[in-house]
Amino acid sequence: MWAPCLNSKQQILMNMQNKSIAETNQNGLVTKPDQKINEPGQRLVIGEVVNRYKYLEGHPRQYRFDAKEGVFNINGSEKLGRTLTFQPVAWRIFTDNILNMGTKNWAELFFIDEKNCVSAVLFHGYSVDNIFRLIEPLYYDDITLADVVITAVAEKKENTARVAPQVQPKGVYYIANFSYKLGEPARTAELKQYAQDVKVFRQETLTDIANIKTAYNYYNPFYNDDPTFSTADSQQTLLTVSAGNVE
Repeated sequence: MWAPCLNSKQQILMNMQNKSIAETNQNGLVTKPDQKINEPGQRLVIGEVVNRYKYLEGHPRQYRFDAKEGVFNINGSEKLGRTLTFQPVAWRIFTDNILNMGTKNWAELFFIDEKNCVSAVLFHGYSVDNIFRLIEPLYYDDITLADVVITAVAEKKENTARVAPQVQPKGVYYIANFSYKLGEPARTAELKQYAQDVKVFRQETLTDIANIKTAYNYYNPFYNDDPTFSTADSQQTLLTVSAGNVE
């Protein structure tokens, strides 16, 4: 099965962005082995923020993008329509064989939904390419996905190459396109603090062989719970961009 590969431009961009985040973190402060990498900033009242949101650790509320129907849903049942708007609090872009779908490039984005639940949504294939196209202008504006409110829209595509002319209807699928607007500063600061104070990950998609290309505020129990894991190793694991390709 085909899976999109990162081209050299995307890899260079990720390297530059990750280098910038790593350098920002190296400000003379001591980083604990299980501390997630984040931008420094003024702290709010921790307890007040943490108690405001609902999160069962490792089991965020599941939002899904159905690439066959072109709709977003919650837990595969509650349909939401062709758009989803959210502000990421954590993410990782990685290559792995998960959910019995074969090895693919994935983008896993975590956010707080309208019911104040920590939630996650997965994208793969062409949609991951589109996320990289979104990241590029953000990088040049010195911001990240955590600073913006994203709107994902399902876009219809036709697969004419693999369908015989006499077969109707033609193969139809959907990819996600992304646009953004700047988040409200106070809200952005609160969300960044919250994601730094909790362990954001999804147990169902977690493996010990994932090739993580870039991550932000993502907690990986396979590495962060290792008592021998050093600060340097933590940064390297969370902020690595692979030069390899996926066939």
